[in-house]
Amino acid sequence: MSLILFAFVVRVRDGLPLSASTDFEHNRELQEKKQQLRAISKGLSRLPDRGTIKGQQLNIYFISSEGISYMTVCHCSLPVAKAFCFLEDLQWEFTACFNSTVVALAARPYPFLEFDNKIQRLKQQYNQTGGPALEVTLAEVQEDLRIHPPQVINLEEVELTNGVANGHMDQGPGSGQNVRLEPITASGILSLVLNIMCASLNVIRGVHLIEYTFQDDYEGIWNVAAFLLAFLCCVLQCHLYLFHSSLKKLKSLTLLVVIILCNLCLFGMRNMWQLMFHISVAILSTILILTRKLQDRTNDCGV
Repeated sequence: MSLILFAFVVRVRDGLPLSASTDFEHNRELQEKKQQLRAISKGLSRLPDRGTIKGQQLNIYFISSEGISYMTVCHCSLPVAKAFCFLEDLQWEFTACFNSTVVALAARPYPFLEFDNKIQRLKQQYNQTGGPALEVTLAEVQEDLRIHPPQVINLEEVELTNGVANGHMDQGPGSGQNVRLEPITASGILSLVLNIMCASLNVIRGVHLIEYTFQDDYEGIWNVAAFLLAFLCCVLQCHLYLFHSSLKKLKSLTLLVVIILCNLCLFGMRNMWQLMFHISVAILSTILILTRKLQDRTNDCGV
């Protein structure tokens, strides 16, 4: 059984993947660990130089040095010292092949594909022999780990830190401001245009009616409120369609009910066709809000 399953080299400042080993394992936890590498790689500049992320059967180990991080996914039965010894050897191999200037100028993912084979050979050496050839190296790593043990990293804290660093505030689960929705469809564009049209008609009629309301001793104040409230609901419907929000179903249905009630209050100000138009646009927008789902998260670094 392979104890070192995957190895990964990434640039610390921006998480750009530089090289990776070939993956012959396809178990579920390994795929999850490779996805977690994406989150970790984007926050390496805020993490310690050496760390561990533990899992059920697989652990992630990483070391960072001179702007480059070396990461690996290993079986939990592999001694920690051997995992870090592997990373030390990987670091030595990489720095012997590429200088810091070449790494700094890299602009596309995986620019050093030729190094993939060296990672694979080093990984096979460890898996076949059980460790490095020089036992003194392993002993030195064990002593270093005893004096300076690697920090155990909580993946949830890493993701939260990444969110704050990217400009997102601390959000509760489900607020979804840092997730993506499916692309806007043609029907979605149509509903946005119609909603903006309804909002414009409502605010124009409402503002225009304010003047007559003051002249008539505020008899039409409820009509003004209905126009302006319908305008606000149309704007909120556009926001709900464009951006993900928690309690989306409850919010969208509440807006629909308010728009219907506002238009019923305006029965004397609008004819039947106008009322049907405004209510139909609100219903269409509500359906599209509820049917627009979250987009599947892609793996940006390709691991």
